[in-house]
Amino acid sequence: MNIIIYGAAGDVGKRITAEALARGHKVTGVVRTEAQFGALHDNVYPCAADVADAAQVARTVKGHDVIISALRPPTGQESALVALTRSVLDGAIAEGIRALLVGGAARLRLPSGNGETVLNAPDFLPVSAVAIAHACQAQYQLCLNEHRANWTFLSPAAMLQPGERTGHYRLGTDTLVVDDSGTSRISMEDFAVAMLDEAEAPKHIRQAFTVGY
Repeated sequence: MNIIIYGAAGDVGKRITAEALARGHKVTGVVRTEAQFGALHDNVYPCAADVADAAQVARTVKGHDVIISALRPPTGQESALVALTRSVLDGAIAEGIRALLVGGAARLRLPSGNGETVLNAPDFLPVSAVAIAHACQAQYQLCLNEHRANWTFLSPAAMLQPGERTGHYRLGTDTLVVDDSGTSRISMEDFAVAMLDEAEAPKHIRQAFTVGY
């Protein structure tokens, strides 16, 4: 496939890019400025675009088979995530292609069964993560209200960190996936595996899902 990845120079974006390249896909990596081209993989076609500008998204998305958005605004600008996602979805609609979104865990219910979510459970999130969690929840609501685009929203486990690519993960829908010790985690590398598995064999069109160990 010919895949375009927005946010390709970010921590998660880099790993999704690496996974896509390893599987033999052609990848366009989109970053904010040409100064970031050096942060992209060597075999990526580099592209600079302001994703907040729908016209620039429409230009860059042409000729691709699928969009993957790994966008994360800088600290202090988290609320921009919704507008950026809107531009990506509009690009997907215009080209008639799928948009796979790196979402957040905010929407996920805790396994306790009391109805609390990652976002509203007391003291679950560190203060530093609250702003981006609210932005990711708003991003998810945007997707739920979008019936024209073929979107997929992939939520990570509670802990998403650099690590090992094992090629293994467990799927969930609206509840955190936890291991036998009650820990919810997945490496960025295996998160990328799950994302590319979905890109290659779509199972969650206009749906959200989650992965963990």
